[in-house]
Amino acid sequence: MTSSSKAPDADALKLYSFQLFSKLEGAVTAGMVHLGDQLGLYVALKEADQSLTSHELAERTGLNERWVREWAHNQAAARLITIDAEHRFGLTAEAAAVLATPDHPAYGVGSFHHLPQTMQALGHVRESFRTGIGHDYDSHGPEGAVGVERGFEPWNNANLLPVVLPALDGVVERLGAGATVVDVGSGAGSAVLLMAAAFPKSTFFGYDISQFALDRAAQKLRDSGLRNASFVDPRVAPMPTDHSVDLVTTFDCIHDMTQPQQMMNAIRAAIKPDGVWLLVDIKALDTFEENVRKNPMASLMYGISVLSCMSSALSEPGGEGLGTLGLSENRAREMAQVAGFARFRRLDIDHGINAFYEVRP
Repeated sequence: MTSSSKAPDADALKLYSFQLFSKLEGAVTAGMVHLGDQLGLYVALKEADQSLTSHELAERTGLNERWVREWAHNQAAARLITIDAEHRFGLTAEAAAVLATPDHPAYGVGSFHHLPQTMQALGHVRESFRTGIGHDYDSHGPEGAVGVERGFEPWNNANLLPVVLPALDGVVERLGAGATVVDVGSGAGSAVLLMAAAFPKSTFFGYDISQFALDRAAQKLRDSGLRNASFVDPRVAPMPTDHSVDLVTTFDCIHDMTQPQQMMNAIRAAIKPDGVWLLVDIKALDTFEENVRKNPMASLMYGISVLSCMSSALSEPGGEGLGTLGLSENRAREMAQVAGFARFRRLDIDHGINAFYEVRP
């Protein structure tokens, strides 16, 4: 007799039910975080610099008090905002940084921007379970591109120039003198434009297949006035194959690709014999057991993979489908060696989600 055919233990049943509904609570509260961001409620709490009643918060945001009060009760019950004995709501300094300060490296609410689009994927991935074919990032619409941008930009803005690039041997000096740089999976263009502004003697090319991301990157490029950057769809203008690129960067995208090994091969064909590839991807370990034991967000990562990362990686027949936690350090090293890279070094950079590697021919 299997354990599932036994009569359930009453206490264990209660605990299991609690465990299940705690997941539903998290999902619903995530929706409330999205609303708090979109409606400006967190920013209003931060700018007040004091606790507010629901009436005061509603007045500051031009919203209906009853709705604001219920939202605030959810957030206070979830311990995301504070509540005092007079039912005044506020933000701790830490909450203000994470929820209402876009230029802080710990800013995290941007990742909730495209939550509705991510959850809408539940509708179309049901068919993916039958066909095996997923959906690319443009299936999330233009808000998907904005959400990815808002999720990754704060940390990159604070750390790419002063921390990440200097960790690569000789790269800052090379960029200062004038280099050719390719960013694969450039998204909305934040990293390209940040580097292009800092290194005017170098030339930067961003490659992406998301039309929504390319459109946003083009607009940001026009707004910046920079002349040493451009954004390209590789299906229209492929990456160079003549070993002419000094630096290639890939930020959180290799695991999303249908053919990651082919992409690594293409990067090797593009890069100079003395060039550098900065590979940034999700921290992952070799087995499910290791990921669960060492990553408290493993269940989130596997779920996002179904709705987004693995879906993208299987969006074409024959896709490799690495998924969110599919590119461990060992696997990345092995794939880089297959592509013809000889040197692979993990960089000592502290990041909650990503691992950073310097890869050279």
